[in-house]
Amino acid sequence: MAFHPSAEGRAEDNDPQGGVTLRAVFTGFVLLALVALLNFYVELAWGVNWSINWQFSSGVPAVVPVVVLFLLTLLMRVPALARVGLTRRELLVIYALVLVGAPVVTPGVLAWILVKPIAYHYASAAQLHWETMFLTQVPGWWAPSDPVAVEGFFHGGVSVPWSVWAVPLAAWAGFSISLFVCTLCVMALVQRQWITNERLTFPLAQMPLEMVRSSREGQAHSVGRLPLSGVFWVGFFISLTVNFLSSLSLKIPAMPNISLFLNDLIPWQRVGPLAGLGAITFVFWTWMLAIAYMIPKELSFSVWFFCIIRFLLTVAAIAAGATPMRPEDWWGTTFPAPYYQGTGALLVLSVWTVWIARGHFARAARVALSSQSGGEDAQEPIPYRWAFLGLLTSFACIVYFLWLSDCRVAFGIAVALLTVGYFAIWARLRAETGLGFLSFPHQIPELAMVPFGSGVFRISEVVALVTLRSFYTPGFSYSFEVFPGAALESFKVADSARVNARRLALALTAGFLVSLVAGILIFMTGVHHYGWFGLNLGLAGWVNSQALGDGGRIVSLLTDISASKTDVNGLIAVLAGGAVVVILGMMRLRFWWWPFHPVGYLASNTWGFQWWWSPFLVGWAAKALVIRYGGLRLYRSTLPFAVGLIIGELMNGGIWATVRVVTQGRL
Repeated sequence: MAFHPSAEGRAEDNDPQGGVTLRAVFTGFVLLALVALLNFYVELAWGVNWSINWQFSSGVPAVVPVVVLFLLTLLMRVPALARVGLTRRELLVIYALVLVGAPVVTPGVLAWILVKPIAYHYASAAQLHWETMFLTQVPGWWAPSDPVAVEGFFHGGVSVPWSVWAVPLAAWAGFSISLFVCTLCVMALVQRQWITNERLTFPLAQMPLEMVRSSREGQAHSVGRLPLSGVFWVGFFISLTVNFLSSLSLKIPAMPNISLFLNDLIPWQRVGPLAGLGAITFVFWTWMLAIAYMIPKELSFSVWFFCIIRFLLTVAAIAAGATPMRPEDWWGTTFPAPYYQGTGALLVLSVWTVWIARGHFARAARVALSSQSGGEDAQEPIPYRWAFLGLLTSFACIVYFLWLSDCRVAFGIAVALLTVGYFAIWARLRAETGLGFLSFPHQIPELAMVPFGSGVFRISEVVALVTLRSFYTPGFSYSFEVFPGAALESFKVADSARVNARRLALALTAGFLVSLVAGILIFMTGVHHYGWFGLNLGLAGWVNSQALGDGGRIVSLLTDISASKTDVNGLIAVLAGGAVVVILGMMRLRFWWWPFHPVGYLASNTWGFQWWWSPFLVGWAAKALVIRYGGLRLYRSTLPFAVGLIIGELMNGGIWATVRVVTQGRL
């Protein structure tokens, strides 16, 4: 179900600023600086992946934007603020700023970007052969190589040596800005196609639109308020209570364990074909149940159905003689090679998406090249002409960065195309399913090695492929992919609430810059004070193992004979996955009753399927029963309940984040 502009939104059309006021933008910027500081402590210093199902700033969905919007809207009920209170549009603008800018200081963005290059120099002290194999191919402007600077970064107790960090920080900040601008321009070009023409569901964008209403319907500039819908609040309090007690039971051993993440409902059978089922885990995340209820029924059905098919294929492979293992651990190219199938599915879906939108792109290009630019695209976040110019310029900057890193121009263009394409299809999948797929099937290095092998690349190109994983690795809703997805959702919110999209795009760009500058200052100061190994993230986090282990990854790609050649089995699996998507898509276009959605097939071939099959089964069943016995009228009336479930769980995350701050990470 899509939200449409309400009467109260139409009444505010005489507002030329469209909610993007100076006070809203300034409030958003202040909050971004504050969130950057909180992120450093909550996500880096005190906790490592402190909750897999509600992440502080970068998750899908994320805690911080919803908590900020909820609290600000609640403050508008204070009589002293009623006359000067923020309007609904202003509150939604602040939400969008925090949604897009907050993930900068998180484990998968700034922390991962800055630790990876310097980690090569630190780890090489124990891996002397790295010096002759690839360390000389690591550009000197990527990170300081001075032993004192490297030691200070990892062990702390020193002030920041800004002089030796100036060039690396400028380089990585420039690359980050280029990639952000590039993907923002792509989102600006495609948002009309996905919002209006294809009418994607955007389940996560429904949260802020449902949460905030105008206090006096039909009057412009009325103060924003929380919804009066009793159905919404029932879902909110049920979710908040259940999730709070579940979290509390993990903190207090004396309480009965009521965890919503039920590990090993049926233990993993380590031998025999049934090992292919893994541990049967029933997950009862309320936000994911709600997502499955909100998206189209054939999509939620396809997700859990194809997950079951994947279980069965793994069982069949083990029965045929393969080594028993959990289905989620099947990373190889032997049958059924699920992650290689997923890679093929992803590539074909990307091409299919562009093909469907070809008419929209052609029109955008005609408007951009004509004298009509600025008129026909007046309602777009960025004028088409400027969107294309911004896209080409920032794309060229990305390629230039890689060229300076001793990569060939053709290589740079290919990597930039794959990166931007990955981010675009990830944003679409987020808009269509509400999921931040915990991991795409394969990353760009693996995708490049399957057809070509590492032998065709320069050593410097292999180094670049591995190092830049901190930018283009979609996974755990942590990496740089959160920015285009969040920007696309912001444009959907603007379209539904009639926020001035053009002013919003400028504000989002400025907000990203504010977060980046504040984040660099906070991260660099904090990490040199505590030391990388003084942070919980540096002691036990996955980022630490990835950063310190990527040198070994480079060595493996350069020395493994099998990695230097075409992976025939992997290539066959990629082609098979693409073929399945083509068949599913054609059947879906030909027969209206066809129940299988290609995105469900992709979801089943990504890591994390072992968790989301059960909530999608329950959500699909609930929606099917409601529509069957209550019709669409009952379904629409229960949608606020589903939104309340999501917000209640995220507010529980906000409560425990507050506890973490108050106790300085002890709880």
